[in-house]
Amino acid sequence: MELHTILSGIHSPDDLKKVPAEKLPALAEEIRRTIIEVVGNNGGHLASNLGVVELTVALHRTFRSPDDAIIWDVSHQCYAHKILTGRYGAFSSLRKAGGIAGFTKKAESPHDFFDAGHSSTSISSALGLLAAWDIRRKDGHVVAVIGDGALTGGMAYEALSNAGQLGKRLIVVVNDNQMSIDLNTGAISRYLSRLTVTSAYQRFRKSVDAFVARLPLFNRVFGKFIFRFKRALKGMFFSDNLFADLGFEYTGPFDGHDERTLEQVFARVRRIRRPVIVHVVTKKGKGYSPAEDHPERFHGVGPFCISGGEVEKFDALSFTEAFSGALMALAGQRDDIACVTAAMAKGTGLDTFARHYPDRFFDVGIAEEHAVTFAGGLAAGGLLPVVCIYSTFMQRAVDQVIHDVALQKLPVILVLDRAGPVPGDGETHQGLFDIALFRPVPGLAMLCPSGAADLRHALDYAAAAGGPVVIRYPKMTCPSEQDAFDVPYSAGRGILVSASEFEPALEGALESGSSSPKILFVTTGGMYSEVRVAARGVLLRNAVADIYAVRFVKPFDEDYFLEVARKYDGLVFVEDGVRTGGLCERLAGLCAANGMERLAVKAFPEEFLPQGTRAEICARAGMAPEDLTAAALSLVPGRGA
Repeated sequence: MELHTILSGIHSPDDLKKVPAEKLPALAEEIRRTIIEVVGNNGGHLASNLGVVELTVALHRTFRSPDDAIIWDVSHQCYAHKILTGRYGAFSSLRKAGGIAGFTKKAESPHDFFDAGHSSTSISSALGLLAAWDIRRKDGHVVAVIGDGALTGGMAYEALSNAGQLGKRLIVVVNDNQMSIDLNTGAISRYLSRLTVTSAYQRFRKSVDAFVARLPLFNRVFGKFIFRFKRALKGMFFSDNLFADLGFEYTGPFDGHDERTLEQVFARVRRIRRPVIVHVVTKKGKGYSPAEDHPERFHGVGPFCISGGEVEKFDALSFTEAFSGALMALAGQRDDIACVTAAMAKGTGLDTFARHYPDRFFDVGIAEEHAVTFAGGLAAGGLLPVVCIYSTFMQRAVDQVIHDVALQKLPVILVLDRAGPVPGDGETHQGLFDIALFRPVPGLAMLCPSGAADLRHALDYAAAAGGPVVIRYPKMTCPSEQDAFDVPYSAGRGILVSASEFEPALEGALESGSSSPKILFVTTGGMYSEVRVAARGVLLRNAVADIYAVRFVKPFDEDYFLEVARKYDGLVFVEDGVRTGGLCERLAGLCAANGMERLAVKAFPEEFLPQGTRAEICARAGMAPEDLTAAALSLVPGRGA
């Protein structure tokens, strides 16, 4: 990483405070160059981080972190914060295994107060922290930085309501950039846009504040009068203010790239003894024209060419792209398909559907709970809704899936992208819990396709099911197609893929006759690629290894499966979810109860797994292909490692 002259001397916020004001624009440029360089090499969240550089500098120059707490909502905009709090030297390791996390992480620095990767949590966390500090008589300010996109999440309003009720000196910075992952939608986005036009009032208020600040005695004695006077003035310029009605002092909007003004604002806000909203307007991708022009493309991005902004592309078809194609084929046959997403149309592959069928596409903002229950309403009204949300974010809507969809027996298709191990984003984004969370729900089917053709058949099955169905698949490219999967789904039954189909050359090298041991890998679809490599490893050790892709986590045809399983000398169960509460332990118990003894279960451990590549995450969890091969060979006498 290129050495930057100002940044190289900043090891803490105290060092930042010593930087002369005239050098701050150059510092902001150095921060942006650092972020662009590292994200270009490693991937990460680019546009959101470029948009908050001046805001981050102003916060750390005004407040005293970690004696004051700065809480970043989602925290995918915390790169400048990390650079300025002693992590510049390690920043080149961003998102790499053993390196700097892409989100705030308590174990990394005392300046990171929470591990955060989901939206709309910062106000609740900050309010709780402030309440605890007050009870313990600890001095210090608490600042929650929340984007306008995160204000579409209902939890943010629950926290705002409680904060107004408690009346504590909470500072909430609303970073208004008209974006979450995709362009913001809904009434709150329009509301904030309306607030940004109140510049006449803001100029007048700023003049009053500057005058009053020069009269400290007057300010102290008549502070309450001044506050009420300004509230009255606001009523003259606009009739309502949601934040003021909730009990907050509202100030703004301010240019989020005017660092000097932001410092002045925060210095004044520090003195207010009640909840305050500071409304700042920023531009996502600021300082890098490709990201400014297309912030949605540079929200979460893989490695890219910095000079032109071209994102690295691969010819292989991803599961997300395969789903998009299958959905469009289905939508071409049925006019009752409606699609719902929570601010991630492009990330889930729904952008194509949205362009072709805009009247049946609904982006509800970052509101997963609402998305699921809204889809239940669509289903009750006669449509077939398809709800597409990342597995990690669907955790937020477990009750809605149970209460508002499954209990009602409504035909809703819940598509969980990024199920299983998720590279890069770390603990908060692993999709390892959905099987354990949703498998026990009565009447809810759960499908796990192994490739593009399998995914197409899964969607067809779900569309005809007449009840709620979950389809889950990983963030990765689809494995090469095999004929075994190009058949429709049959309730509860998986697909047997023989060794001769996926590795005919190696299968021919086995000992002649029927004496070779036979192993069956039983796997959920998200692990099919790793299992196929593992099966080749078994074949190289002169044993037969077939694969049973379960297709159905639920329902599961036990009789059919036992009929297949009895033909093998050992079974290895592989699952891209946590072992506790998963499918594989259940199947291993079923086989043991039916007299089968050579069994191995390979699933993810009950722990939060940090960032890395998919291969690194699997290796850390003991789920790499060589681990699966070793588990299989351990079941065969004389063939173990």
